[in-house]
Amino acid sequence: MMTTRSSLTLLAALASLLLSEPAGAAPLAHREVLPNGIVLLVAERPAVPIVAVRVLMRAGAVYDPADRAGLANLTGAVLTRGTAKRTGPELDSAIEFVGGSLQAGAGRDNLTVSLTAQKKDLTLGLDLVSEVVLSPALPDGEVTRKVSEIQAAIKRSDEDPGTVAARALGRLVFQGHPYGSPVEGTRESVARLTRDDVVKFYREHARPDTTVIAVVGAVTVDEARREIMARFGSWTRPTDALASVVPATASASKREETVKRELTQTTIMFGRQAVLQTDPDYFPLSVASYVLGGGSASRLYTRVREESGLAYSVYSWVSPWRYGSSFAVSAQTRTAEAPKVVAMMREELARMGREPVSDRELALAKQYLIGSFPMRLDTSGKVADFLVAVEDRGLGLDYGDRYKERIGKVTAADVQRVAVKYFPPTSFDLVIVGDTK
Repeated sequence: MMTTRSSLTLLAALASLLLSEPAGAAPLAHREVLPNGIVLLVAERPAVPIVAVRVLMRAGAVYDPADRAGLANLTGAVLTRGTAKRTGPELDSAIEFVGGSLQAGAGRDNLTVSLTAQKKDLTLGLDLVSEVVLSPALPDGEVTRKVSEIQAAIKRSDEDPGTVAARALGRLVFQGHPYGSPVEGTRESVARLTRDDVVKFYREHARPDTTVIAVVGAVTVDEARREIMARFGSWTRPTDALASVVPATASASKREETVKRELTQTTIMFGRQAVLQTDPDYFPLSVASYVLGGGSASRLYTRVREESGLAYSVYSWVSPWRYGSSFAVSAQTRTAEAPKVVAMMREELARMGREPVSDRELALAKQYLIGSFPMRLDTSGKVADFLVAVEDRGLGLDYGDRYKERIGKVTAADVQRVAVKYFPPTSFDLVIVGDTK
């Protein structure tokens, strides 16, 4: 569920490419819906000889069966390990020979196939992408190998207190919802997965009417349409209904969980459900989160780290997805100081709703979110990622412009209003990982 501070409000950062564009700039991309339901997005960047392609399918971990957590993740891991025409090593050799990249992976909501290639090698690259998407072999040997690799990775991550805390908090915040399970699953759930599970999952969820394809780089709209139609135009839309996911709803009961680890420092995580990016509250909430714990000038950082010297790190962030969203606050501190830091975090959450932010705090937050976030859409790959993300979440290709406008209009009263609504300390679940002696 959790991300690091560097991924705070991801799409807000991705929108930064648009923030410097002059008024009346051309749309970021051309959009059309192909006859079989695929949404095609094309961004012409004629000066860039690299072409990036993203194929996003609504086949993420949110669709994992209850007893098969990690299935989407495993499916993404084996998708490029062979097709009806080529073995996994042959796929690797073909794309590496031309200096390109072909990858696949699954997240919470989606499974994505990513291609980067020079314009002169785009035909080959798209041939490989279409093979991976339309005729993956999903070899049994590769499934077995990836199961072992994933289990080993999960075991290693169990030694990381932040990961342990994030998994526990996700289970509390999204109790009863698929978002409560880790994308990678557990060692036990992954051990149950078979090739039959992978084949069935991919067959049921990989379909053109929930697929978005973005093509970005030295390619025209007509070229992109022709190349995509030649490979994906015959992909038949199923007649059965789309898989549905119930949006996440918050539980009235809030819980605290302590995970005992013999460590010299303790990890603290508060979390609760928040709002989607389509909700007007998302913009003032993003500003409020930054004021609270978004940087070295934030209230939490100033009080807990600079003034008191009690935390190695302390920050807050918003994580929006398709069917739900979370807001979290995290800190790492010396074990003996953990109770004091927990109290301070609760006090600062409450103060956000009790006291309006200063003009300086508001200005710094808006400046950072609008123009100073370090991530830029300065590559074709980043543009392609942004395009499929805003399409999948229904944000529209003008989201970057709207984001800048909405953040710019946030007032101190708006910040206090959402803080009253979303920051009451009693509305949060709490996880503590460390030595509780």
